[in-house]
Amino acid sequence: MKLARILEAGVGRLELDLPLETQQKLLAYLELLQKWNRVYNLTALRQPEQMVSHHLLDSLAALPHLRGGHWLDVGCGAGIPGLVLAIARPQWQFTLLDSNSKKTGFVQQAAIDLKLDNVAVVCARVESWQTGEKFDGIISRAFTNIADFTSATRHLLASQGRWVAMKGEPSQEELQQLSAGTEIERVIPLKVPELDAARCLVVLKAK
Repeated sequence: MKLARILEAGVGRLELDLPLETQQKLLAYLELLQKWNRVYNLTALRQPEQMVSHHLLDSLAALPHLRGGHWLDVGCGAGIPGLVLAIARPQWQFTLLDSNSKKTGFVQQAAIDLKLDNVAVVCARVESWQTGEKFDGIISRAFTNIADFTSATRHLLASQGRWVAMKGEPSQEELQQLSAGTEIERVIPLKVPELDAARCLVVLKAK
């Protein structure tokens, strides 16, 4: 119950309207993550309370700044943020991509166990992955630097789509490495409950 209270308080501080059923599904995801983590080492975090703040609330903090549609989570790892966002927004579509088959195996099984009909999982390197669909949004957390993130996924972004990079505090040097065809739309500081660290979203578009 302690984890439920931490999550509920954090959701309240983020001013998100997440039904109790949704919050319970988020905690069920954490249970699966803890179970698989013992064998596959999916995340360095071991304390459930830290998983709530660093995984669930950190991902949910981005939600008010995202628009609906079909999202691609690049380098999704154990499903962060894509699986968390998919639970919170069942009416949106999410494709989660990673080149690590152990991680995508977990994400696929979690999506089945949690009955997430809005999730597709791809095990591939994004640079070489081809699909007939373009995405309304492409998001990443700790995938790579922003210049490499945008260049590796440019072929997958819809004409009016946006990249969203979840970062700590990006350096000016990193932002200045962007190609001439990429424009920073805004940098949004985030305050994540129970997480004492600088967090922000860097939202970008193609020129």
